[in-house]
Amino acid sequence: MHDKTKYVLLSFSITILLWASAFPVIKLALEDFKAENLSALRLVIGAFLLIIIGVIKQIKLPEKRDLPVILLLGFCGFTVYHTALSFGEHFVSAGIASLLVSTTPMFSAILATLFLKHHFSKSAWFGSSVAFIGVAFISLSSKSELKAALLGIILVLVASFGESIYFVFQSRLLKKYGFLPLTIYTIISGAIFSVIFLPSACNDLFSASTSSVLSVLYLGIFPTVIPYIALAYTIQEIGVSDATLSLYLTPAVSLLLAYVLLGEIPNLIALTGGTITLIGVGIASKYSSS
Repeated sequence: MHDKTKYVLLSFSITILLWASAFPVIKLALEDFKAENLSALRLVIGAFLLIIIGVIKQIKLPEKRDLPVILLLGFCGFTVYHTALSFGEHFVSAGIASLLVSTTPMFSAILATLFLKHHFSKSAWFGSSVAFIGVAFISLSSKSELKAALLGIILVLVASFGESIYFVFQSRLLKKYGFLPLTIYTIISGAIFSVIFLPSACNDLFSASTSSVLSVLYLGIFPTVIPYIALAYTIQEIGVSDATLSLYLTPAVSLLLAYVLLGEIPNLIALTGGTITLIGVGIASKYSSS
């Protein structure tokens, strides 16, 4: 195996493993942290590390005229995503949350059709319908009250939608600045919108258990920062389409980690719904530009 292939596989594996680990670790941290406080701490830690990386790599500041779009992307892709996901995991399991977040490529395809004039074929609409049938199955699988389960599902889908806005509307700035600089700009932007929660987050921090504090540090350092750097390298080597396959493989790894770390065992209805959702998302994404 060539060295390049080894590095690509390693980078790809790191991206999947760290993103998948975020879902069960969020569940662990929520034992002592409010959802909004967890999101704020995670983003501030990630932003601090990325500022250090930016200084070391001498990454230039963005142009002033691009700041409004960068702030919007940071708000949608990071503030909304992390906060809504953390709130959602109060009501649904980590494994279910990872399956629901896999709808991001489908939302991205729909947004690209509506705003960027991409073609969304009949097959893509069919795939979207299949995916939402899967989401319906997932909602029926919850052992908690239906209202709570639906609220959790809606919140995680809001997180997925926020992330899809980030992916769809970054294209111009991505070409202009590159993947890593844009990631640094937008995560810092997301952290800025979360600063309002820091006083309350510090209160949680002082009263939290050691395991919860370590969970927050892990979330801020590993899933929030490292996968984006690894993904940037993977995209550079093999292209966007192949690199973003991680969005489809992440739920399977997350379900396994949720079992190991939390003892979560999804029931047959949830697994069926998750499988249907992934199939639908795959169809919608494949045929969205055909």
